[in-house]
Amino acid sequence: MSDEEVRRVFEALDAVEAITDPEARSRAQSQVTAEVRERSSRWMKERTTLANRIKQEEGEKATIRGLSKRLGVAPGTVQDMLDGYRGSGQRRSPTARRKGRAAESPPEPDQP
Repeated sequence: MSDEEVRRVFEALDAVEAITDPEARSRAQSQVTAEVRERSSRWMKERTTLANRIKQEEGEKATIRGLSKRLGVAPGTVQDMLDGYRGSGQRRSPTARRKGRAAESPPEPDQP
């Protein structure tokens, strides 16, 4: 996508925010939000496939930071993509983060 296309998308979002009728604005926001959710999931799968393909083709030359810059996402997101993790970063245990593995659920808090 070119910078021009991105600019046009942002202008369209600005136009939704500028709708003066609050109910019409709310309906438009709901439509946009629903579409973005659906596309976001598809786009994440596409980026994950691309990150894995680049990593496979380039091996050690494809660093997390390099992939992050190329794909326009955070290094932690690239790590999650390569690890196959699809959950919230808030639900991952600190131990799993340090080891570069995704945890299924957070550890239970210690009981006093």
